[in-house]
Amino acid sequence: MIRRSLPMRLHVILVPLALALAACATGATPPPPTAATSQPSPVVPAAPAAPATAPAEALLPKIPQPPERPVAPPSVTDPALPLAQRIDAFVDYTAQAYNVDPQRIRDTLAQAEFKQSIIDAISRPAEKVRPWRDYRPIFMNDARIDGGRAFYAENRAALDRIASQTGVPAQYIVAIIGVETSYGRITGNYRVLDALYTLAFWHPKRAPFFAGELAQLFALTNEEPQLDILALKGSYAGAMGMGQFMPSSYRNWAKDGDGDGRRDLLDHKPDVFASIANYFVVHGWQRGGPVVARATRDAAASDFTPDGLDPVYPLPMLAARGYGPQPGEPTADGATLLSLDGEAGKEYWLGYRNFYVITRYNHSPMYALAVHQLAQAIGGNGTP
Repeated sequence: MIRRSLPMRLHVILVPLALALAACATGATPPPPTAATSQPSPVVPAAPAAPATAPAEALLPKIPQPPERPVAPPSVTDPALPLAQRIDAFVDYTAQAYNVDPQRIRDTLAQAEFKQSIIDAISRPAEKVRPWRDYRPIFMNDARIDGGRAFYAENRAALDRIASQTGVPAQYIVAIIGVETSYGRITGNYRVLDALYTLAFWHPKRAPFFAGELAQLFALTNEEPQLDILALKGSYAGAMGMGQFMPSSYRNWAKDGDGDGRRDLLDHKPDVFASIANYFVVHGWQRGGPVVARATRDAAASDFTPDGLDPVYPLPMLAARGYGPQPGEPTADGATLLSLDGEAGKEYWLGYRNFYVITRYNHSPMYALAVHQLAQAIGGNGTP
């Protein structure tokens, strides 16, 4: 959705997973009939050929997800093309894809500014340099926990109403706001237009995504006329408001939380709460489902790093590899395994379906675990 700028990807080397556990089998074959017999030998059906290996243990289905967000075409994002040509192509693409007046696009882009500080910032996200033991204290501290409890108390009626409607616990909505913007205090000082313009035309690695978001920004401000495209402020990646929604997420999943006919995610709390919860719901949140479990590793277990964050590994499969939930921890049908460098050494966690949903807000597993632990602390369930 959402801020591809803020926290953070797992500081772990991922290794492809070989899931097939082979077991060779042989079967006895009957001797062939001999020509010396005077009576016809009874026909013995041939035994089916034994497979060379047993089939791989079945994985669970992935969690269904919304369609991928549109990205801008190469005519807009190819760095080999002159900038003026790419901007012309962007105008055509945005006008045709989102029915935006081409002259409005040109006039607005003429007021956009390249910012080198944005390129510098996106080139050094914290998740690439911080292990879990250093990342966790950024969010799991007294100020963030106490701030979350106070924020929840101040907005309990609205938060509990959304939680009841959607099944997303209020403390997780609060934790997202706490991690993203310190409960609305730090929402970003870059003009969203400048951020997306800079990344669309001067950051080739992710230009298709950011040019797509720039186009979505024009569409969004058409749909929500209360938003001034020249005045919107946000992160260096173009995320906006208390929950740091990117333009496409704003358009697709923002909700009018109080029925006033607008979707204002900048600082209108009813809309912010409803929209964060809706984001979780459309990405597969399971009402009442567990999020994570602390795991143990058998002494003889081999290193195992899944290919991704999808909770597709049945718990018996993980147990066969030497990993399982600690006593008293919640269980679910499927999980993924996390290996993190904690303060006391290696930590192992099982991430369930709802953990995966949190990673759709920000694809970093450390981000999702920080949100979970902060939510637990805000909700009075301790500081895991």
